[in-house]
Amino acid sequence: MTKKMFASDNNSGIHPSILEAISQANDGHAPAYGDDSFTSDAAAKFHDHFGKESDVLFAFNGTGANVIGLKAMVRSHQAIICTEGAHIHADEGGAAEGFIGGKLLTVPSVDGKLTVAQIEQQLHHIGSQHRSQPKAISISQCTELGTVYTIDEIQQLTSFAHANGLYVHMDGARISNAAAFLGCSLKEMTADAGIDMLSFGGTKNGMMAGEAIVCLNKQFAPDLKYIRKQGMQLGSKMRFISVQFERLLQGDLWLENAAHANRMALRLAEGLQKLPGIALTQPVESNAVFASVPGEQIQHLQKSYAFAIWDAKKSEIRLVTSFDTTEEDVDLFLSAARKVFA
Repeated sequence: MTKKMFASDNNSGIHPSILEAISQANDGHAPAYGDDSFTSDAAAKFHDHFGKESDVLFAFNGTGANVIGLKAMVRSHQAIICTEGAHIHADEGGAAEGFIGGKLLTVPSVDGKLTVAQIEQQLHHIGSQHRSQPKAISISQCTELGTVYTIDEIQQLTSFAHANGLYVHMDGARISNAAAFLGCSLKEMTADAGIDMLSFGGTKNGMMAGEAIVCLNKQFAPDLKYIRKQGMQLGSKMRFISVQFERLLQGDLWLENAAHANRMALRLAEGLQKLPGIALTQPVESNAVFASVPGEQIQHLQKSYAFAIWDAKKSEIRLVTSFDTTEEDVDLFLSAARKVFA
């Protein structure tokens, strides 16, 4: 029997509408490397959501989108401030430091969020030739712990960063889930809030493959296409990535997918809270549920369901829902959990 997947939204399938769009783009030939109508149509959709001053380039994956956007802002003797749990630090194999040549300055965080006070602590050695010089901060929206920065929190970070000569990058692998939770537009929590560079996630929200680099600070736009090429993220058959974004951003599909995944996570969390010995370790603000579970029972549940053991020492697990998670999927998991934890 195939295990039901709550391990990651990367495990989900492709939304039928997006799969149909890929098939339609497969009809005949089209110019390569993004000189096609699908790519220009997708770029227009991004302008609708982020403003006409934004520039967008498409990449194969989130790591590529992150490091290309960051490299445009940071030189090799400079540093990026982020949390210890940030994807660029914990889950990208040193790609940021390897590709940029700079350093990541990490700070601890109990909720996945970076604060002004933590940034300030990293600025004491500005001007010292012996230290990597902070030049950017990177925040994740949603965070790696499923929490969401409010617009006010983002504005506080960007205002402080800009006042101190720092740029702000947002890893938006799950930015659609954040918008669904906050009830705001994509522009309100990015361009309007002072973000300079954004990685916009598609793979976790119903696409087959592809992420977008959205430049919201015009001074970095001219170099991005060259950095993307050097970073091996320029797709020759670009139309098959572009058409996915065009379909995702057509109407409210991006929001509907994310909102559904969020609702399934809340349903899952509400059911788990009713079970003995289980406690949520983070507020459920997106499509991820973090919970402490009696350790001896985890293996029994993993025989039928796939999910991540987030922190073995704390007996903490992570369950992630997707656009294609159903209420039945959630209820069957909760039924199995009730039997295990009874």
